[in-house]
Amino acid sequence: MKTRLPAVFLVLLGLGLGATLLRDQVPVSGAQPPASQEAAPATEAGARLQNERNTIDIVRRYEPGLVFISTELEVVQDLGWLFGGGQTQVQQGVGSGFFVNGAGDILTNYHVIAGEGGRGTADRITVRVMGQEEAVPAEVIGTAPQYDLALLRAEGLARNLIRPIPLGDSDTLAVGQKAVAMGAPFGLEFSVTEGIVSSTERQIPIGFSGTGTGEGITQKAIQTDAAINPGNSGGPLLDSSGRVIGINTQIATGGSQQSAGVGFAIPVNAARNLLPRLQEAGGGEVRAPRLGVTAGLIVQARGQQAAVGLSVLTAEGRRELGLPERGLVVGQVAPNTPAARAGLRGGEAREFPGGVIALGGDVIVEAEGEPVDALEDLQAALLDKSEGDRVTLRVWRGGEEREVQATLDASAFE
Repeated sequence: MKTRLPAVFLVLLGLGLGATLLRDQVPVSGAQPPASQEAAPATEAGARLQNERNTIDIVRRYEPGLVFISTELEVVQDLGWLFGGGQTQVQQGVGSGFFVNGAGDILTNYHVIAGEGGRGTADRITVRVMGQEEAVPAEVIGTAPQYDLALLRAEGLARNLIRPIPLGDSDTLAVGQKAVAMGAPFGLEFSVTEGIVSSTERQIPIGFSGTGTGEGITQKAIQTDAAINPGNSGGPLLDSSGRVIGINTQIATGGSQQSAGVGFAIPVNAARNLLPRLQEAGGGEVRAPRLGVTAGLIVQARGQQAAVGLSVLTAEGRRELGLPERGLVVGQVAPNTPAARAGLRGGEAREFPGGVIALGGDVIVEAEGEPVDALEDLQAALLDKSEGDRVTLRVWRGGEEREVQATLDASAFE
């Protein structure tokens, strides 16, 4: 039963939707050797610094595990009756990937192989390994749009050409340590750049939220100053031991389409946790765990409905309705889900000019110690969770906050 609320209670403020992201030290001495004792010119190998030798060794050993990805997507453009209706155009794209095991599984970004508008996958995907002139078709084993990850497998590729790159541990990263990026910037295949890890916990929107707003889910990313440009997406970020610590995914451009020295990579541990599910996806989609709640505050924005948090309402409206300053209003709780088993409650839907809000139920204000004000915030707290994990929530109910524990069972991953 929907009842109407006075418009004065729920004036929306500043609603903004969408997310934009499109030494070694050499000892120096002032002393000069006597003319008779001048050292002979060093050989090239002897003159190489320790860091150079390390980088060269990484490239020699692991660059053969890099994969160059090409995609083709057929797009029909409506030219109107005057020009004969629709016209099909083929959009081409390039990106990077790398082998993760001896079976030939290739990890890359979802957006490298995504279809139009980030939905589905490209019509044709081919991969080419280092030293080979011919590209071979690749099939999609599984996709995880919310994580911006996808798993491919090359068809008919000789076993000796499959060179997996070992996976490292992104939880042990330290700011300042070496980072080597591999990929195909601007289509320049099998390129290598070097820098450092600039930050280990940069929070940025990654992937596709699935809520219809186009926003990515805010996730922890590795920031690096190793040059990353369009085409590097999906390529590996390696440490000084040659192990993968991240999957290159985005750059901050400062208004241009070129690298500004700020690149981001998905931590490899997030990908490692997803690999079993991607391998079992059968070409389908892997989604983040779900508690089993729907958003209870829906507004009309930019011609479509969007789920938003309480912070977009006026302070007066929140006070009149007895709601906190921010939080995710719980609309409905699906039966036989972690949310239902944890005792979360949905509210009764009431209309207001420009939207609908569910009142009388719970408002989730915090998840795993992090503030929640949107469905994406709740999803972000679940991204790295596995079956059996417990999620700690703080819930506003009847004017008071309380702690709720929800356990992620098999239903959260269906």
